This record gives sequence, C-alpha cells and structure tokens, in this order.
Amino acid sequence: MTKVDGLVEPGYEAVRDAFAHNHEVGREIGSAFCLHVGGRKVVDIYGGHFDRQAIRPYDEGTLQLVFSSTKGATAACANLLAQRGQLDLNAPVATYWPEFAQGGKADIPVLFLLTHQAGLPAVDRPLSAEEVQAWDPVVSALAEQVPFWEPGTAHGYHAVTYGWLVGEVVRRISGRSLGAYFAEEIAGPLGLEFWIGLPEEHESRVSPVTGGSVVAEGGGGGFPDDFSSSLVARTLNPGGAFSDPKWPNQRAWHAAEVPAANGITNATSLSRLYASLVGTVEGGPSEPLLTPAQVDEARIVRTFGPDQVFLSLGFEMDQKIGQGFWVSGPFSPFGAAGSFGHTGAGGSFGFADPENQLAVGYVMNKMSGGLFGDPRARRLIKAVYACVGVEPKYF
Repeated sequence: MTKVDGLVEPGYEAVRDAFAHNHEVGREIGSAFCLHVGGRKVVDIYGGHFDRQAIRPYDEGTLQLVFSSTKGATAACANLLAQRGQLDLNAPVATYWPEFAQGGKADIPVLFLLTHQAGLPAVDRPLSAEEVQAWDPVVSALAEQVPFWEPGTAHGYHAVTYGWLVGEVVRRISGRSLGAYFAEEIAGPLGLEFWIGLPEEHESRVSPVTGGSVVAEGGGGGFPDDFSSSLVARTLNPGGAFSDPKWPNQRAWHAAEVPAANGITNATSLSRLYASLVGTVEGGPSEPLLTPAQVDEARIVRTFGPDQVFLSLGFEMDQKIGQGFWVSGPFSPFGAAGSFGHTGAGGSFGFADPENQLAVGYVMNKMSGGLFGDPRARRLIKAVYACVGVEPKYF
C-alpha cells in the first residue's frame, strides 16, 4: 500500500484512495494534490519520490515545475488589472505597448492575447535560450512579428508566447515584470509558494520532471516526420530557444520569467490560488481576489472549435477558451460546466468551480498526457465530485 501523507478530512477518503491508486499502478513517481471547499483546505496530500532514483521523498516542502498551469496565474494578473480599471481588454494592445503595432497588428485587442486569437504562437526571428531568458529580445521579436492568421478569425494555442504577450502588457501598465506583479499583488498577500522566476534559495526544493512530453522532449511524441517544420513545433519551440530537451530541469530556465510555461509551485498553492479567485480562503485576505462579476467575465467562452496550431498537423483539438483561462469542456474536463482553470504539459492542473465552491491543484514529476487523456487526473476529479455529491460533466 502506497504511503500517503498529509491532510484528509473525514468524508474525503475517496480522494486519498484515488491518489494512492495512481501511485500503486505505477503512474506516478512523486505527486501532490490539494482540495479547497468553501475556501477551507480539506485535502492536502503528497507521496512518492522526489526523484526517479527514489533517494528523497516527495514531501510538503517539494516544489514542482507546472508548465502551462502557469497560464492560470498569468490570466489572474490580467483579470485583476481589468477589475481595477487599469486594463481595458477591448483596447488595442498598442495602446499599452506601442511597438506592438508593427506587422499590421495596430488594431489587435488585448483580449485576443488572452484567447489565443492573436495569430502569434511562434516567431520568425531565431532566438537563443539566453535571449529568451532576458525577456526583451523575445518581446521585441513578437512586436515585429506578422500574424500567422488573421487575428480574431480563429484561435491557436500560444503555448509559450502567451506569457510574454500578456506579460508585456502587464509590465507596460504596472511597471513591474509579470513575475514581480504576481508575487506582490497575488502570491504575497495569499501566502502562496508560487513563483514565475524562482529565487535561487528555493532551487534545491524543485523536483526534476521526467517522462514523455512534446515540451519536455523537444519534439516527437508520435507526431509525423514533418513535425519539426510544422507550426506546432515552432509554437512549442519559439525561435529555437527551447531546443535543449533538458531545459525544464535547468536553473537558468527556473530563474527566468516564462509566464506561460515555467511557474514553480506546489499543489497547496495552486489550489489556494483558485480558491482565492472565487471566494475567501482561510488565513487570507478578507475579500476574494476577483469579484463575482470578474469571475463571470473570466469564464465566458470567448472562442471554441478547432485549434489552428494543432490543425496544421491534422489534430482537431476543440478547446473552450475564456478570458485567459480554459473553461470546462471535453478537452479540459474540470468537473462542472462552469469550472475554469488551466492544465500543464505532463498532467498538472488547477481549477475553480464557483457554483460548488471547489478549488483543486495537482502537481507531479512524472509527465504523462494532458488532462483530457490522463487517467490520473480523471480519477482524482471524479473522486472529488463523488465526495461532494455532484455528478461531473465530460467524464
């Protein structure tokens, strides 16, 4: 029997059992899961090993790279600025970032950056890892980039560029980098262990990711022979800066700010972040981070249907995209129809369910499929909804 440590309140034993089962059938090396109900933490568990060699335990102090689950934190920053009246999502990006008007992009609204409709999933300019880590070179490349399709006519997953695009708007408005804004306005007040740009003193706590993923492996993953020249490959490796398949476990990448893909956190903080978006949390501020009206704005389905990036290789991925978040649907089955959040490459996820006052976070070091095809996530989410007596959708 797999040892599972941490908090499990009475009535939520099924979540612990689902978590333990994922370990017992060999789907995990180390992982953690947290559930908030009504702003109160009722499950906060972890188990397995920090590393593939099973030298260290995966414990309450472990931190984890969560890839695109970072996008939820970035979306929270943009929605907070909009709520405060500092950001008009319908205004042209160039209002805040004048250089962005190059390449016929003068009229693209900020909203299109959040909904992956800007047509900028990749860049033509070659970029080194060091240039991307420095921020300004990749932002300059995006400012001069001509869109790959007519903005607003379709969406295509901006897997990595999303963070720089939204992050530069946040920087121009606030005078702070996205990572600094998130730290000072969200993570700090909430007491989160969640960084976009990890301080060096926490580096030894980061569990290395392992296993198969398009992102982690720099390509492959069963794609056709022409994958390397496709828009998908260029999207996952903008400018060629992510060509080293070992990038997810390198200190330089952890220290940089890649607000679409390099957030480092734990399940507790990921769940607490989402709980704070839809209500108050124990020991936190007296008001939710977002108002109910802003939450409703954030989870309106702004676009859906085939993704132009993945369609370029014949993959029809029908996403429901809100105001920076994914909305619950077949591709992102977050439980209830009104749930919203984000997943990350390899399996991590976080989401909030406002109607049922639920928030969850899951992190792991063994990379597998995304949420829509990962039995680990499905098993955990089904257990959560069984405990609260609600039938989940899309399962």
